[in-house]
Amino acid sequence: MDRYAGRVALVTGAAQGIGAATARRLAAEGASVAVVDLDAERVEPVVAEIEAAGGVARGYACDVTDEAAVSDTVDRVAADLNQLDVLVNNAGITRDNLLFKMPAAEWHAVLETNLTSMFYCCQAAQKHMVAAKYGRIVNLSSRSALGNRGQVNYAAAKAGVQGLTATLAIELGPFNITVNAVAPGYVATAMTAATAQRVGFTPEDHQRYAAEHTPLRRVAQPEEIASVIAFLGSDDASYVSGQTLYVNGGAR
Repeated sequence: MDRYAGRVALVTGAAQGIGAATARRLAAEGASVAVVDLDAERVEPVVAEIEAAGGVARGYACDVTDEAAVSDTVDRVAADLNQLDVLVNNAGITRDNLLFKMPAAEWHAVLETNLTSMFYCCQAAQKHMVAAKYGRIVNLSSRSALGNRGQVNYAAAKAGVQGLTATLAIELGPFNITVNAVAPGYVATAMTAATAQRVGFTPEDHQRYAAEHTPLRRVAQPEEIASVIAFLGSDDASYVSGQTLYVNGGAR
């Protein structure tokens, strides 16, 4: 399948998990992919894997909470790869704690990384997309946007992503730019493994517990989220905009 032939995609938080799976999926479908993460060395294995499979990828280091760094990186990607068609805002962190124990620093860190960074990335990318009269933006929200104990910061950020997405779809729609969000449930990633250890579980036990409370009776793999992102970022979803799609195995 070559839905992305001739397209250039930028994926943040792409060194592991959903971001890495998304970079691999878009490259497999023909995109030239900018693999972006905080540390350049961490993206090298993903870039190498894409290239070994015959795809095109370049690695970039960027702190997505730094507005100037984001602007510079987006401009460099557009210059290096001649255009920018697709932006996947995946970078995110967790700093879980109950409200009464949460330091303000943990609140700000999660809001800045999981929400404010998307504002920076979208603002930097839109000028290239508006000029081209074409763009696809996919933002990562979460089932936690509906509320999750111990994640007041993460839940607030991910709910904010949905508001950001809906508003940008209105503003950017006249320029043939779609903006959508994906809200995964439990996905087997390094982030959820760290959460498991924080609450005293092994990752395997934590996944089994989550699976028992999911209608499909299993947790998601990163590739399953990447496939939904790939749909929303493609022309197959050309009339889908302003939506948040929950990908959570049927959980309510």
